[in-house]
Amino acid sequence: MPAPAAFTRTPTDRDRRQDLLLAVVMLVGAVISAALSSISGLYRDEQAPLWWALLVAVGVSAPLSMRRRYPGLVAVVIAVVMFTSVTLHIPEVYATNIAMFIALYTVGAWMNDRRRAFVVRAGIILGMFVWLIIVMYRDAIGEADKAEVAAGLLSPFVAFMMLNILINVLYFGGAYYFGERSWHAAAQRFALEQRTRELEAERELTAAQAVALDRVRIARELHDVVAHHVSVMGVQAGAARLMIDRDPDEAKRMLSGVEDASRAAIGDFRALLETLRDPGDGGDDEPSPVGIADIERLAQASTDAGLPTAYTEIGDPEPVPSTAGVNLYRIAQEALTNARRHAGAGATADVRLRWNPDALELEVVNTGRTVGVLRPGLGQLGMRERALASGGEIELRPRPQGGFRVRVTVPIAATPDFESLNLSRPGPRSDKSSDSKAARGDVG
Repeated sequence: MPAPAAFTRTPTDRDRRQDLLLAVVMLVGAVISAALSSISGLYRDEQAPLWWALLVAVGVSAPLSMRRRYPGLVAVVIAVVMFTSVTLHIPEVYATNIAMFIALYTVGAWMNDRRRAFVVRAGIILGMFVWLIIVMYRDAIGEADKAEVAAGLLSPFVAFMMLNILINVLYFGGAYYFGERSWHAAAQRFALEQRTRELEAERELTAAQAVALDRVRIARELHDVVAHHVSVMGVQAGAARLMIDRDPDEAKRMLSGVEDASRAAIGDFRALLETLRDPGDGGDDEPSPVGIADIERLAQASTDAGLPTAYTEIGDPEPVPSTAGVNLYRIAQEALTNARRHAGAGATADVRLRWNPDALELEVVNTGRTVGVLRPGLGQLGMRERALASGGEIELRPRPQGGFRVRVTVPIAATPDFESLNLSRPGPRSDKSSDSKAARGDVG
């Protein structure tokens, strides 16, 4: 997953149009304010000419058209114009105050360099307060001299000065606070949108992976079913062809086995199609038509198909999850199918099921041709996938004396839900010699 991008605010075309409209509205308001302030005699005899007020109106409104693109520069320009306007007693203060508030707010809301944003606002606010205190104290002293009143701590002029300072604290504090709020709100929206995009990408990736896993599962099931039943039918049909002249009754029996194998194949295909059509609840332990209890029948079917197969079960059966039962059945099926294909004439097989205290071990060993180089195919890949899907381990290796060994071990997890479990049927127990022979892991 890519690293989250740093948050930055970039004005859109719509934002630029709104800034331009704001500048025009502010210009009209500043001109009207300058005219009314001049007529009302805001600064009395010390008032500057009216045309200076028009320059101030342009100076505080024009920069607002670029306030989101260059917030720091715009704030500094408007602050300088405001300093100059009040110092020179230019008859316009209302639009200037509004423009200054908007400029400080914009620095907090839109300036991507947060350290510079803090420095710009802190510098303007500090400069304003120092300048305000000096100017107001000077005016208070002057007014006190004119009225012949001492400018003491509780004088009306000092009280007026303190009132103005309080107003400016609220003024600049509000601009700072609302600008920060706007920045953090935009950052939260950005993080939420980015997370939404990431979740959407993850959802698409998960959907693609689910489709791929379904394809692999379907291919694995088809391979197991087709390979097993076609192998059985092929072996029995070939044997029947060889026996038809010498022993017609045996040939008929073998052809009957081909018919039984075809019916079993159709049944397995039907069960597979029903599984694919029914979405179920997505659980990993859904009931299955095959499991541990069917491995003995599988060994008998292998014997009927021409590969003498012994079945041995050691230990006391324990509850096994349905998924693990299906996987072990399919692994045994694939191992016996490979044995029939590659072991050669006269080969035998042995299927052993060992119940250990915390694990179940399935071992399928066959005699026959010596395997020189192991060439993994789809069948071996499917067996490995099934073992891993059950949380187990699998061993696939040729035997030195000829043949092949498949050994898989899966953990047994105790669960109270016995309806979703596949219990092994107690099969016929082998004698002590067979048990010791199975424990040695060899045949013949």
